[in-house]
Amino acid sequence: MVFFVVILCTIVFDQLVKAWIVGSLRLYESVEIVPNFFNLVHVTNNGAAFSLLANVDSPWRHYFFLGIGGLAMVGLTIAYLKLRKVNRYYSLALALIAGGAAGNLIDRLRFGAVIDFLDLYVGRYHWPAFNVADSAICIGAVLFLILNIFEVRHQEVREQ
Repeated sequence: MVFFVVILCTIVFDQLVKAWIVGSLRLYESVEIVPNFFNLVHVTNNGAAFSLLANVDSPWRHYFFLGIGGLAMVGLTIAYLKLRKVNRYYSLALALIAGGAAGNLIDRLRFGAVIDFLDLYVGRYHWPAFNVADSAICIGAVLFLILNIFEVRHQEVREQ
């Protein structure tokens, strides 16, 4: 049950914050929050992470990302079904990744691009803008990796 609740909460929070950004800031508008470190911005990304493939001028790019998002959701659900009994925290990790993927997939379906709004930077060096869904994916992926490390160590101890 945790898996589906976390997915739903991630999607709802992501979409609510994005709706607030779209309603509050014009496209490309920026509001400084912490000088020389953090802005809220309203930008779109029609590529993948870090704007990968954003400059590819093909109508298939949109369908490619929709397909990848759909396959990711299927793969994450299968992983959940296989790993949920190994360690209950796998459910949380996979749900964060799935919720983030779904949040960005919803943007692609609604707008043809992902809404990004968190802009971290130091001086002139900016990290690519990102959103709640991206954050959930990263947190889930790090948790998943940590769980795998502990699971491998736990298994090595059992085998000795």
